[in-house]
Amino acid sequence: QVQLAESGGGLVQAGGSLRLSCAASGRTFSSYVMGWFRQAPGKEREFVAHINWSAGSTYYAQSVKGRFTISRDNAKNTVYLQMNSLKPEDTAVYYCAARSTGAVYYNSWGQGTQVTVSS
Repeated sequence: QVQLAESGGGLVQAGGSLRLSCAASGRTFSSYVMGWFRQAPGKEREFVAHINWSAGSTYYAQSVKGRFTISRDNAKNTVYLQMNSLKPEDTAVYYCAARSTGAVYYNSWGQGTQVTVSS
């Protein structure tokens, strides 16, 4: 059973930075893709970024490209989302998710962490 636990959210001014963490447990993640999603009030959940755990390859939504960086620490079984140049429109609950590399849909989700960017 995959378990994911996010941390690192908070309140930050526009232009500031935050780093989110996602601690993963329950199995070996070498054949997994780890993703970050977010959901703002009244909006649908949207993809932010993902990383292939073994290859380290990454992919970003256009809205965050150049500002956010996803990475992983194999020794700590942790995935990070470094968020720089934050904007008020980045305000959302951020979720960590996992899927096997052969799957289309993410089937494991964390509980989410709130990020609020003030103008």
